[in-house]
Amino acid sequence: MIGTFIVELSLAAYTLWRYKLNRVSRLVIVMLVLLAVFQLSEYMVCQLSGLNPLTWSRIGYIAITALPPLGVHLAYEIAVAKKRPLLLPAYILSGAFVAFFAFVGQSIQGQVCLGNYVIFNMAPGSWWLYALYYYGFVAGALMLCAKLAKHADSKRRKSLNLLAIGYAVFLIPTTTANILAPDTIAGIPSIMCGFAVIMAVILVVLIMPKVGQKK
Repeated sequence: MIGTFIVELSLAAYTLWRYKLNRVSRLVIVMLVLLAVFQLSEYMVCQLSGLNPLTWSRIGYIAITALPPLGVHLAYEIAVAKKRPLLLPAYILSGAFVAFFAFVGQSIQGQVCLGNYVIFNMAPGSWWLYALYYYGFVAGALMLCAKLAKHADSKRRKSLNLLAIGYAVFLIPTTTANILAPDTIAGIPSIMCGFAVIMAVILVVLIMPKVGQKK
């Protein structure tokens, strides 16, 4: 967890140093920082360090809850799309869940560190809504990338296809793990964000050189 945190934070720092700040680079940096914050939160939960585990769990969930709309936003920015029908609903739902985790006392009721991933226990009845939101917009972003790529120029098409691959490399393994071992469903955020370090590398190493403006 701490190793992944260092990698993601280093990638964010490199992007900030290497590229001019514009909408694409800002979105990439924010996504990397939020992924790193989640990894740090997991580490603190497992180490029982600093703030109490429930507070770290809230911080982690707030961080990853903002990721789906940022991914959708990034796809639209790379494609320079004028019409963005998914963007407002994604941010509204993200804001609602962020408020839920930040202000509802029983939104997260416990957590268990299992070494490779962390299980978070959410309020009864809320988990399936959150899973629908998260899986829905992650899968939706993947399909959006494929759709936008059809109408983009060569450089942006490659970037959108790479972004779709980035989503696939953490969506498919997580779903496969859940099917093969249903007891891992409670650890979806932790497992998914563990694979998301591959997405972080794709963003900085493969996508930013194509769409970023070097300093």
